Amino acid sequence: MQYDEVVLGRRSARGYKPDPVPRKLIKEVLEIAMRAPSSLNTQPWNFFVVTGEPLDRIRQGNTERNLAGVPDSREFRGHGAYKGVHRERQKEIAAQLFEVMGIAWDDKPSRKDWVLRGFRQFDAPVSVVVTYDRSIHGGDIAPFDCGAVANALVNAAWSRGLGCVINSQGIMQSPVVREHAEIPDDQVIMICVAMGFPDETFPANAVVSNRKSVEEAVVFVGFED
Repeated sequence: MQYDEVVLGRRSARGYKPDPVPRKLIKEVLEIAMRAPSSLNTQPWNFFVVTGEPLDRIRQGNTERNLAGVPDSREFRGHGAYKGVHRERQKEIAAQLFEVMGIAWDDKPSRKDWVLRGFRQFDAPVSVVVTYDRSIHGGDIAPFDCGAVANALVNAAWSRGLGCVINSQGIMQSPVVREHAEIPDDQVIMICVAMGFPDETFPANAVVSNRKSVEEAVVFVGFED
């Protein structure tokens, strides 16, 4: 696949086949992703790749604690509720997903079930938990670099026939993730990426999110034309 085909064709996968993903293929994807740029070549990222029973325990603990009202313990800084245009974009993608999944806005049980899918990391057969070294915790550079490697990861996976979705719901209960993914205390949990072979019959996998235009996002300075 050409680079443009990967970037323009990639979609967030929210439904997966139950087929296991070969360890060799995951390693190949990570080797490509780790070519992502980082500040001063510090490469702060590490990856804990979880499948099978340990992942099932994470799903169960994450879901049970969230349903019980245990406060969110994600280890990155949040910003509170989205407002303005950011909230509108959030609502737009939700409307797209609910439409293809046949979920009405007033159908609270189905909406709750959709949220629970996020807590379960969309039942993907693999979860890649991205962490960075606690020794450089406190600034914004390491999380920025982890964002770069996460982007590279989902694109590399797509180029190899794998689907992914970057999923912060899956790490809402960080003690559960830390325990069952065997993440040591010297690591900060940044994000997780659900991964697997996408189920092409799952309606939400066909959704392509709308993107704002270059005219909306870019300011050109010093150009004559």
